[in-house]
This record gives sequence, C-alpha cells and structure tokens, in this order.
Amino acid sequence: GQLLHKALEEAGLDPAQAYVTNAVKHFKFAQTEPGKRRIHRAPTLREMSACAPWLVRELALVEPELIVILGATAGKALLGSSFRVGRVRGTVIEQDIHGRPERLLPTVHPSSVLRSDDRDAAYQGFLADLKIAVQAIG
Repeated sequence: GQLLHKALEEAGLDPAQAYVTNAVKHFKFAQTEPGKRRIHRAPTLREMSACAPWLVRELALVEPELIVILGATAGKALLGSSFRVGRVRGTVIEQDIHGRPERLLPTVHPSSVLRSDDRDAAYQGFLADLKIAVQAIG
C-alpha cells in the first residue's frame, strides 16, 4: 500500500479520497521457487466470478468517478478473461460493468513495480498512468 499511496500523492490525489478494494476477495499463498518474487497465486476465473457480487455491491455503494484497475487480476475480474493490461494501459475506457456504465483506467499493479528490474522506470510509468487518472476526474 505504501507505493500506491506515494504515487497517488505524487500524481496529485489525496490517498484518503481514494477508495481501495480488491476485485478478488481472497488470496491463495504459494510456496515460492528459488528466484521467484511472487507469493500469491493468481485466482482462477471461477474464483473471480465467485467474488463478483461483492465487487458489484461495492461499486454500487461507492459510485466511483473512475475505477483504476491495478493489474491483470482486477482487469480480468471486471472485463473478462481476454483482458491484457498492456493493450489499454493508461487509457480511460468506458465499459458496462455488471449492468452499470463505468469509466476505467487500467494500469499495472504496484507490486509489479516492486518486482521490476528497473524500478525507477516502472514507477515512472505507473505514476504517468495515475496522472492520467487524476486528469480524468478533474
């Protein structure tokens, strides 16, 4: 959470004004192999679907101006299994999400910045995406 809060502040948004939630409500921990940095297993589409009612309810209650999709799991949970971050990263898109029109901005997950070989470049790209989000909510 620290990297996200830092980037939000640097992009010009008070982190206290952002509602942060997980698209998938449970985590599966996995033994890491030597040299691997990931400690969570990606959820299956079935697990994402099982969590959808909670996410839909949250979105209905919060009524966000913009949903920033942090990473592939959140993107797949909201937009389906064909979602790829790189195809639409940093672009505001409009999409019907479970019967509600929403504005979304996909970007990488902050943990990918921490796992990157070039953290500075990865952070600058993440920050640039968040600045687009801040402009979109103007």
